Amino acid sequence: MMKFSKPNQTRTYDDEGFKRRAACLCFRNEKEDEVLLVSSSRYPDQWIVPGGGMEPQEEPSGAAVREVYEEAGVKGKLGRLLGIFEHNQDRKHRTYVYTLIVTEMLEDWEDSVNIGRKRNWFTIDEAISVLQCHKPDHAEYLHRLQNACNPNVLCAPLSLFTSKTLAVTLRVSLKPDSSLRKRKGFKH
Repeated sequence: MMKFSKPNQTRTYDDEGFKRRAACLCFRNEKEDEVLLVSSSRYPDQWIVPGGGMEPQEEPSGAAVREVYEEAGVKGKLGRLLGIFEHNQDRKHRTYVYTLIVTEMLEDWEDSVNIGRKRNWFTIDEAISVLQCHKPDHAEYLHRLQNACNPNVLCAPLSLFTSKTLAVTLRVSLKPDSSLRKRKGFKH
């Protein structure tokens, strides 16, 4: 399903009416301890995770790479799918969030030239803090990253899932149940 909203912009929706989006957590290196955020186009003093709508017929991974190139002016090595996040409050969005290790940063890029967008590196905790007020759904991406293979959280490599079960599985909370917390000495 498609909807035309702005000149040269086509919004795509899935069969359930969710806007199809993709984003990347862009890391300085494979330690994944510093993440690149960009200034919001609507609120230039606020920071966001680079991402945006998928174009018709575009795969989520391709859209994620395109969006970070346009918004953050970076190229890199696309990593794992961190999760599929649904946002239902004001607008129904379904966002595929990937990791990306930055290998190249352009001095000038599309959004820096056209709208004055800025970018900045943050530690994970700093990024969560700046995102929490303005974009709590983006902070959730980083919370998922922190919990992805925490020893107190059950997890499995994405390659163990079939494509059919992947979407369902990624929507399940990664928090352990109370019995696991007690057995493993989990402190909340």
